[in-house]
Amino acid sequence: MIRAVIAEDEPLARQTVRDFVSETDWVVIEGEAHDGREAVRLVNKLEPDLLFLDVQMPELTGLQVLERITHCPTIVFTTAYDRYAVAAFEVEAIDYLVKPFGRKRFHATLDRVRQRIEESNEGSAVVRAQDALREGPLRRLFARKGQTIVPIAVDQIVRIEAGESHVAVYADAKRFHLNVTLNDLEDRLDPARFRRVHRSHIVNLDFIKSMEPYDDRRLVLTMRDESNVVASRSGSQALRGLVC
Repeated sequence: MIRAVIAEDEPLARQTVRDFVSETDWVVIEGEAHDGREAVRLVNKLEPDLLFLDVQMPELTGLQVLERITHCPTIVFTTAYDRYAVAAFEVEAIDYLVKPFGRKRFHATLDRVRQRIEESNEGSAVVRAQDALREGPLRRLFARKGQTIVPIAVDQIVRIEAGESHVAVYADAKRFHLNVTLNDLEDRLDPARFRRVHRSHIVNLDFIKSMEPYDDRRLVLTMRDESNVVASRSGSQALRGLVC
């Protein structure tokens, strides 16, 4: 049996989790918390295998809960906002569920939980949270690829391009989609390495192969993966300022 705790301030969301869990015969809910402080107390007291953790709660946020717990459960984030995906993957949560989530999506998450717990019970949520939340630039991202979650080393990212509802990250000759905004990533990337050269483009300066005039005011960048990015006028001006 997998022992679980629900940390969620919305009664309807707690009920949904309880109802879906009741459809399994290998997960049991051992406690529920309606705010962050109660979540810390329950997790440290009950030491569950699994924690369904709301990102936004009274008293303490989900990430603040992870800073304070001393036990190390597998984490599944629940949130009403897809933009918290980066935070969830930074602390290596097994998954994140965007409310309102359905039965099929929930049970797919439980399958991943069972596989993760069967493979290994090692690793510290506290250590992961402290590492992810410390000041400084991101070192890795986590992206969904099919049914798996894969890490992306930030220093291998060539460029990042904004789409309508996601960003495309190009790294290691692959393209990954993240359900976040370009602003979310820009705030956590190393400004000495990454530059926003256009409202829709961030590039890794280490992967610029060449820069050439595109017109009188703009530059076109050729990246090492042979992709091209046209910098805006202000972005081009900033890049020219880097030339000795």
